[in-house]
Amino acid sequence: MSKFMPFHNAAFSVTVPVLSVLIPFYKESPVALLRALRTCSPQSLEIILLDDGSNQPELTEAVSQEIAQSPLACELISLAQNEGRARGRNRLTSAARGRYFLFLDSDMLPDRRDFLDTWLGHCQSLETEVIFGGFSLLQAPATPEFSVHRAMAGHSDCLEAAKRSLHPEKYVFTSNLLIRRDIFETEGFDANFTGWGWEDVEWAMRVSSKYRIGHIDNTATHMGLDSAASLARKYEQSVPNFARVIARHPHIVAHYPSYKVAKSLSRVPLLAAFRGLIKALALNSVLPLKLRALSLRLYRAALYAEVV
Repeated sequence: MSKFMPFHNAAFSVTVPVLSVLIPFYKESPVALLRALRTCSPQSLEIILLDDGSNQPELTEAVSQEIAQSPLACELISLAQNEGRARGRNRLTSAARGRYFLFLDSDMLPDRRDFLDTWLGHCQSLETEVIFGGFSLLQAPATPEFSVHRAMAGHSDCLEAAKRSLHPEKYVFTSNLLIRRDIFETEGFDANFTGWGWEDVEWAMRVSSKYRIGHIDNTATHMGLDSAASLARKYEQSVPNFARVIARHPHIVAHYPSYKVAKSLSRVPLLAAFRGLIKALALNSVLPLKLRALSLRLYRAALYAEVV
């Protein structure tokens, strides 16, 4: 896959990092995140960004300017063509120099000024293998267009570490994930996952049999909420990925509520005919928010019913 010459700032050449902060992006600017990360002490870390085929010169220029001004060691890798979520993150690790990788999504914002310092502290512990820091909606705008996604994420994803720890592999997302280098070199993301969803959870399922997955409360806000229509499209893309997870980890997935509901719906006659109605309910802005969120969860399960 062709790429442009990596661009890095002056600090990059003189830094010997312990922690590599890895940020992929595609047609969305990571500049707000880069500015928020400046609060960390510049020693012992680097930030590597991957533009996964955006091909937007103005975006490249804005990110390059921010990198040039940053006191932190930064590098930008720009791909000419999109590689996707799994391949792109694997490529980021091949450029990283640190002993630990911190995956951050470009639409995240740290909730604390000591966000990176906290992660650096865990990099000093010999017990640290894999840790998910959690995410929140604390700084996300309360825009009506994204109200369904906000309701769903607040209910099932924005959980405290104690609750996430009950099912450690289930609540692992690349939005805020620390991984020791040697572990990832043994178990990378499955590049056969395409489109949206499940590549990070499937990775955690594989890793959980060999390594300890920890959870802490060092959250970042997910700023990139989706409209109900956009979220429905992502669920539609994720069906082949969910099927791949079932094939590889049937005993783990069998305990997930999304699988159980999908399994029940698979027995419903003429489900395909009702699926459009369920989606229509989720997209109807006149209906109560709880009903729309429930409908969208049912729509996802109805899609997954085709592959359970």
